[in-house]
Amino acid sequence: MSSPPPISVLLPVRNGAEYLPEAIASIEAQTYSKYEVIAVDDGSSDDSWFVLQEWASRDERVRVFRQGPDGIVPALEFARSEATGSYLARMDADDIAGPTRFELQLQLMESDSSLAICGCETEYFPLEKVRDGALRYQTWLNAPATPEEIEKEIFVECPLPHPAFFMRGDAIEEVGGYRDLGWPEDYDLLLRVWRSGGRLGKVSSVLMHWRETPQRLSRTDKRYSLDAFRRCKVHHLVSAFPSAVNGVLIWGAGRVGKGFGRELARVGVPVIAYAEVSPRKIGQNIHGAPVLDTDEALRLKDVLHLASVGQEGARQRLRNLLSRAGYRELENFVAMA
Repeated sequence: MSSPPPISVLLPVRNGAEYLPEAIASIEAQTYSKYEVIAVDDGSSDDSWFVLQEWASRDERVRVFRQGPDGIVPALEFARSEATGSYLARMDADDIAGPTRFELQLQLMESDSSLAICGCETEYFPLEKVRDGALRYQTWLNAPATPEEIEKEIFVECPLPHPAFFMRGDAIEEVGGYRDLGWPEDYDLLLRVWRSGGRLGKVSSVLMHWRETPQRLSRTDKRYSLDAFRRCKVHHLVSAFPSAVNGVLIWGAGRVGKGFGRELARVGVPVIAYAEVSPRKIGQNIHGAPVLDTDEALRLKDVLHLASVGQEGARQRLRNLLSRAGYRELENFVAMA
């Protein structure tokens, strides 16, 4: 009996027939060919199942299953239960993998046993449909290159794109796999892996092309709303930093900071104060918490500081300010957005 391939590709499909042939072609074009594909048709009403069956009929590495519609988490968990490879590579039915994706991600993971998940740089396409906000997000997503840089962004947003996840199977099993708690399943998984001690890496090359369509789940499903992301972040923040239950100080009394303040209060974490540079806001109270100036805020050393501003430039200035004052990122201050 032949040994299982190192890589199992997890491919959930829901009404993906239009673009699925392009995704399939990009998998077939991989320079590293020792993989299996577990494709799960999650209740499609288009021709996805027939496309998958045709693929499986001509490639023995491909196994196809049909269920649901049950949702992406049950589809991914079923695919994971069928996987025989040591590594799990995510793929979506409407995206395109670069030809060296599997080869380079496998090389990175094999070279560093501390990595539990790695990603890669991504590009949105087709360009004429990509808005400025998506391009800014792409720039932010591609910027951190090392595990240390990626880690510092972990509460800003999910720092690795889900369709590019390349995961160590035992690390995913250790944290219980995917789960549906009403917030992004990929971000939740990544945060649990990070909290368990798994490091996050990246191949610094564009190996995934991310299709921009109005139908993307991240645009249509409430599990990917701003509120859902905020709930996910706060849940994992409190779990990762138990000292937060004693109180936090939020830098930024704008929309982002107030949003986190409300969610923290909802889960029972006291907001000791907000910090601001705007003279107009200093001295006010937000739900009973005073708005302090910079000097007053920096003197509060015994609480967790949250740099909660939305703009990257302002966030970096806050990081610089707190670092100069002796605060250490991911120890007593955290960047969030």
